[in-house]
Amino acid sequence: QVQLEESGGGSVQEGGSLRLSCAGSREIDKSACWGWFRQAPGKEREGVAATFSGREITDTDYADSVKGRFTISQDKAKNAVYLQMNSLKPEDTAVYYCAAVTMTYAEWPGYCPLIRTEYFWWGQGTQVTVSS
Repeated sequence: QVQLEESGGGSVQEGGSLRLSCAGSREIDKSACWGWFRQAPGKEREGVAATFSGREITDTDYADSVKGRFTISQDKAKNAVYLQMNSLKPEDTAVYYCAAVTMTYAEWPGYCPLIRTEYFWWGQGTQVTVSS
C-alpha cells in the first residue's frame, strides 16, 4: 500500500519559517510528480508547489502566491520531498498535503501540474498556522 507521511507543521509568527517533509513508501520509488497542496477552512484545496523526480531533472513549479517565499526540494535517496516556507503570512494558514503521481519521463509534459485531480496518492496533512 502506498503511503505518504507529512511532518513539520506547526505555529509560527508572521515572517517566520517552517520546513515540511514528506516521506513516501517504497512503492513510489520511481519517476513521479510530487506536489504540495494546502486547504484553508472553507476554501478549495490549492496547489502550492510541485517537482518532478524522474531522471536528473531539476524542475520546480510554484503558485504565484508563494513564489520567492517557498522552495520545494527532493531527496531521491530517501524518497522524500520538502517544502521550505519563509516569510510566512497569516494567509498561508492551512492544512498542507503532500501528493504524488507516478509519471515516466515520456509522460512528463515539462512541468508538474498544480491541479489536485492530477495526483493519485495523498498524505493525511499537517497543520500550518501563521499568526500576525
